[in-house]
Amino acid sequence: MKDTPRFLLLCLAIVVQAQTAMADPPPAFQGRRLFVSYCQLCHGPDGKGDGPLAAQMKIKPADLTTTVRSRSDTILRKIITGEGKQTITGRDRHNLISDAMPEWKSVFSDQQIDALIAWLRFLSTSKHPLLGDPSVGYKTYEQYCTACHGEQGEGDGILTRLLKIEPADHSNPNAMNPLSNDELVDSILEGAGEYMPAWEGILSRAEVEGLVSYIRLLSQ
Repeated sequence: MKDTPRFLLLCLAIVVQAQTAMADPPPAFQGRRLFVSYCQLCHGPDGKGDGPLAAQMKIKPADLTTTVRSRSDTILRKIITGEGKQTITGRDRHNLISDAMPEWKSVFSDQQIDALIAWLRFLSTSKHPLLGDPSVGYKTYEQYCTACHGEQGEGDGILTRLLKIEPADHSNPNAMNPLSNDELVDSILEGAGEYMPAWEGILSRAEVEGLVSYIRLLSQ
């Protein structure tokens, strides 16, 4: 891509974004925020059950990277909210894993529980660790990427109608999962195809790594 078209594309994208309100982040992104605030003290930052509060209380929280895989969304909702009977014994017990698990039904809304479950699914299934801070990536994506890739990353931004281009669909796990974090970093820094600009020298390393992490959550 030559310098002049690239410059025009960047200008168009920034102008469009300046006139657009920030979109709602994907559920897994919102779920991660809840997890960091409420869950990681016991379950640990990576969900492995090794949080600092767990050690102090001498309890052993579940390793969510393994136990979540065999739980349905319905069961996970019961565990989080504390509602429903234990499926094996029929006893009125909210928690299918540990007696120390709090009941969160009065704390989280239904939407928040769905978001938290989306993050737990990412923790337990993703082959790609988060490279950077997705909160940084969220802001960077809104500023530089949505004009082409769309607010939800589906490749349907406003510039696709103006320039007749087909950006990558970042919400498609079949397209994103085969790509390593390093490959995504390279495509951001070096550009790809005819219309994907090279962002090296424009975005900081923290912004690039945050973008990669945000893209991972878009495709959850």
